[in-house]
Amino acid sequence: MTSRSEPPPRRHHQQLPDRVAAHVREQIMSGAMRPGDFLRMEPIAEAVGVSVTPVREGLLTLSSEGFVMLVPRRGFVVAAFSRQDVRDLFWAQSRLAGELAARAAQRATPQDLVLLRTLIAESVAASDAGDTARIVALGHEFHRAVNLVAGSDRLARLLAGIVHQLPNSFYASLESDAATTASEHAELVAALERRDDRRARALTETHIADGADFVVDTLDQRGIWAE
Repeated sequence: MTSRSEPPPRRHHQQLPDRVAAHVREQIMSGAMRPGDFLRMEPIAEAVGVSVTPVREGLLTLSSEGFVMLVPRRGFVVAAFSRQDVRDLFWAQSRLAGELAARAAQRATPQDLVLLRTLIAESVAASDAGDTARIVALGHEFHRAVNLVAGSDRLARLLAGIVHQLPNSFYASLESDAATTASEHAELVAALERRDDRRARALTETHIADGADFVVDTLDQRGIWAE
């Protein structure tokens, strides 16, 4: 039940740095790029299929997020991060997503509930068909719909900024257990229908917090923190 919230559409020239940032995040979190590694812009530009200019802009974005550091006269270097850093991201995400779910419980209309249940049914069908990509996309859409029901645009944008600091592959893994995800989503919809904001908050916070253990274990297995 990992929460996703997409930012508003951006102009095309702004999307290229985002693509660069997403690519480099993935490389860092997969262990392909290690703390202390200096990042050469030309290979990154070639890998993403862009010019060097959006690479620099994307790396500046990652610098503001703490993934890389800009060393004067030397360029960008991958910053160190810890298990606690990962857990902090999930903690912040769980609190924001929990608050949005609680607010959604006070605002959900019958039409909203129909949409959410439709998304759950489509996710189950995708699971039966073995379509993992579709399951993940529907999971993202489900949480985006909950966040929209909450009617708190600024809070949803804050959540999106945190969510985007972890690569999509982690969310894909977390959403891929379709049976568990569908059950938890159904519980959340039931809480929204009862206008039980406390239950909606608790369901959302607990599941997201549990996701931190999965990601930390995955990174441990990849040797991110190997001595």
